[in-house]
Amino acid sequence: MDVDGSCHCGQITFRAKVDPKLALICHCNDCQITAGAAFTFSIPAAEGTFEIINGSPSKYIKTTADSGRHRAHGFCSNCATRIYSASVNTDPIQYILRAGSLNQRSQIKPNRQIWCNAALDWALVDGVKHITKQT
Repeated sequence: MDVDGSCHCGQITFRAKVDPKLALICHCNDCQITAGAAFTFSIPAAEGTFEIINGSPSKYIKTTADSGRHRAHGFCSNCATRIYSASVNTDPIQYILRAGSLNQRSQIKPNRQIWCNAALDWALVDGVKHITKQT
């Protein structure tokens, strides 16, 4: 599926190809904190398809809590919209798009939720497969 999107202020625009079957909700503590919400709704971009059209995201490098791996978080420095997280020092880089920034977000439904053991007790989504930890 071809998708496009932007940050809230429109300074950053992008496009990518995604597989809607791979959309997910993440309940890990890092996602709760960086999103300022109960969970993150995300979808991976197919290898080599994520392209920034306008603007240049600022990046924050985070060491993930459980694995110790480094993740780059791309966001708009003007409006603070989170655009993606990405692997660091891997080839190829895998981009995980924040589905809320996609123009096609209403056409994508998550089919699994991960790190459910960290979920707030009211935040698990009925009808979406629960996975306690990401493998």
